[in-house]
Amino acid sequence: MSYTLAEIAARFGERVLGDAGVKISQISTLEHAKSDQISFLTNRKYHAQLANTQAGAVILGEADCDATSLPRIISKNPYACFARVSALLNPAAQAAPGIHPAAVVGAGTVIDPTASIAAAAVIGEGVVIGAHSVIGAGCFVGDHVVIGRGVLLYPRVVIYHRCVIGDRLIAHSGAVIGSDGFGIAMDEGRWIKIPQIGRVLIGDDVEIGANTTIDRGALDDTVIEEGVKLDNQIQIAHNVRIGAHTAIAGCVGIAGSTTIGKHCQIGGSAGILGHLKIADGVVIASFTLIGKSIPESGSYAGIFPFGKTEDWRKNAVHLRHLDDMAKRIKVLEQKLLKQESSKGSTE
Repeated sequence: MSYTLAEIAARFGERVLGDAGVKISQISTLEHAKSDQISFLTNRKYHAQLANTQAGAVILGEADCDATSLPRIISKNPYACFARVSALLNPAAQAAPGIHPAAVVGAGTVIDPTASIAAAAVIGEGVVIGAHSVIGAGCFVGDHVVIGRGVLLYPRVVIYHRCVIGDRLIAHSGAVIGSDGFGIAMDEGRWIKIPQIGRVLIGDDVEIGANTTIDRGALDDTVIEEGVKLDNQIQIAHNVRIGAHTAIAGCVGIAGSTTIGKHCQIGGSAGILGHLKIADGVVIASFTLIGKSIPESGSYAGIFPFGKTEDWRKNAVHLRHLDDMAKRIKVLEQKLLKQESSKGSTE
């Protein structure tokens, strides 16, 4: 399927410069685009590629509208425009509605006739699955789970009992929703398991990456609000709450009972300790460890710069003595102040 540049721009409320009749069938990079493809520029370091691209059209920001004579869509947010155009040109495959004969469906479960249940999926008792939802091959959906409309579970997603899933969730293979939180109590040298009786509640338009795990609450619920985007291999512990439209990159670990605000961005491999509160609009750099609450929006980082091993070892030795060095410096400052004071009194 192809669209004219004018049709694409009109669909997304953008404007066109140049030949609006050029036909576009796919999106590509500036370097590899062909004459029937559209590309995009969001970083000025690729201006040289823009000059040499074979693309039939490009998506540019207002500041770059005159950077080429190619047919072009001018957008206030060219990267978001690229995402929408890519979705238009690459629509998701539609699963056939119905329940595969090799699926297992428990008693009392209600599945909308437009939903699709693939082979080897296991659906527990009393489950509700909404219209146009797709349950992939080998998925497990526990008893009394509620799944909204337009949900897509890729193969081998697991949802434990009583969790509630909003509309249009996308969960990739290996995701586990509602596993037990890490609740244990020590008694006479042995660990006692604390039953995890809360749920996981997931809002609309959430995406969960492959092998990401979201623990159910110990008593209250773990909550993922609408529009949250979670990358692969993230661990979210029990009773965490993640605010709407927050995005979290891969390998982040969030300890129990922490609340993360709305519209936050958390870089890969960051760690967030338990029982903290992170304000709305916080940006946390990759590999940063957050050990206390963040009450104000802004950008936060705690990354130790890498270096040669021998240099790092020397610096590590100095780090161990920072507190002692700080005390010694404070004593020296006090001595200097006394010297300056006594010198001033004798003049």
